[in-house]
Parts: sequence; structure tokens; C-alpha cells
Amino acid sequence: MDFSVTVLGNSAALPTRNRNTTAQVVTHNNSIFLLDCGEGTQNRIREYGIRFSKASHIFISHLHGDHYYGLPGLITSLHLYKREQPLTIYAPPGLKPIIELNLNVSQTRLSYPLHIVEVHESDLAIYEDDFIEIKPITMRHRIPCFGYLFSEKKERVNILTDALRDYKIPFDQIESIKSGKDFTHAQGYTIPHEKLVVKRTARRYAFCSDTLFNLDYCKQIQGVDLLYHESTFLEADAEKATERYHCTAKQAATVALHAGVNKLLLGHFSSRYPSEMLFEQEAKAVFEHSIASVEGACYEIG
Repeated sequence: MDFSVTVLGNSAALPTRNRNTTAQVVTHNNSIFLLDCGEGTQNRIREYGIRFSKASHIFISHLHGDHYYGLPGLITSLHLYKREQPLTIYAPPGLKPIIELNLNVSQTRLSYPLHIVEVHESDLAIYEDDFIEIKPITMRHRIPCFGYLFSEKKERVNILTDALRDYKIPFDQIESIKSGKDFTHAQGYTIPHEKLVVKRTARRYAFCSDTLFNLDYCKQIQGVDLLYHESTFLEADAEKATERYHCTAKQAATVALHAGVNKLLLGHFSSRYPSEMLFEQEAKAVFEHSIASVEGACYEIG
């Protein structure tokens, strides 16, 4: 079952010639989720060949422009494509009147139902289906801001390739075996379920948006397979980071270390620095499994 994140934008505040502002697509099985929607996001979606028509849920971290200015254009484009499937947007309070103003002034009557759900500090899931649940993570920023934690609800069960071949298991028996049943061969003998499958633990992905450095949310993201964390500044500019309620690469790595995550993905890079590798180098000195995100790259979770 696919579980991955594609980075559409990793620039802080301002787009550059090489980088867009924040946006990501998380894919889980057949579901597509958009995290933040900075200016130009829909161009990146087309450029990277993402089938966004299948997406029905968007999660906005906060209402600073570099995280949501792409929404009005995306909403309208979906209307022009004559979308009929409902679209739900989760965001801190304040987004609904902004979107309604845009639609009212342009006299746009959307071809599809649009729902905007306010996100508040909570331990409860704001979205869930049969396979995954999504919870908000409270960030410390100048305005209300949330990260989002994606958690699979069940461990994965994969049938061993050798078992399929050796026991000549019919395709229509695969789901039954995955659900926990033994396999009875046409010749009458039974193969126990445990010999046919390998079980893998449920995977988790944490998206931590703009925040002042703190360790308050480490417990919530403890042990996640992949942590995306903003790293706007380098440690030499730590005072600027504090003044602007952002983190340095070193501070992001410190969060990863305390939370015991498997891998750290850095992003939200200030345009003042010449290379993203500077962030990766600084973070690796604290947390070895740190990488600087690359726009267009797809990162497997778990």
C-alpha cells in the first residue's frame, strides 16, 4: 500500500526562481491529500503529473499567504474543470470569509460542494477513513497554526511472493488471506495464515509547519516514520528565528532527536541562503537521518 509525500514547494515566505512556497501532496493507497497551498501550487501539481482530481481533502496549517494564497486559484480551476466531487478544506478559523469574498466578488457559483472545517487544538482526529486518521498538531506561531499527523489505523499484511508461487494461490484468495484466514489448497491440505504473510507495523507521517522552537509536541509525534519540519533559518540567525517564530535547521533536528523519529525532512528554507545543503549539514550534526527536501521529489513513508 503506497504511503508517500511529494514536496511541491519548500520556500519560506517568498517564491524564488527555483522554489515555490509551501505545499505537499500526501498519497495513501488511493487517497490524495494536499497539505498547504502556497502561490503557484496548481502549476506544480500539473508539472509533476499529480492526479489532483482524485483529491477531496486539503489541510491548511495557517493563514500566512505563503501557505494558502494558491487556494482561490485552485478552487476556481476545479470549478472550470467542472468538478462535481465535494472538496473539504481544514484550516484555522478565518479562511471561510476569505474564500467566500473571492467567490462573491467574482460571482462564481462552484460546480461542486465546498466545505470549510475550522481546526482547533484537540487530541481528536479531524479526518478518518477505513485506513488512516489525521490529527492536528499545535504549533507556536504568531497566529494560530497547526501541523498534521497522519497515522495508519491498522498494521499492513503483505502476502509473501514465494508463497504465491509455491502454493499456487489464486488471485481471488489474496484478500481472504490478508484478513487472517488460512489457505486450503485444491488438493485438500491447509497452509496456516502465518506462513503466507509478513506483517508490517502501521506507519505515521508528521507535517510540522511554522513554529517557534519548542518540544511540547514531541510526545505526539514520538517515533513517526517521517517528520517534515520547517527550518527557515540556520543557527547563525537563531535570534531572527526566535523573533519571527520560526526554527533553525539545528532546532528542527533537536525536535527529531527528542521525538525519536526515523527520518527528518527539512523545508521552508529562507531565500537568504545560497543552498539547501547548508540546512542538511547543520541538521545532520544533531540528527544523522536528516535530509533537505527537494521540490518534485517523492518520499516514501516507512
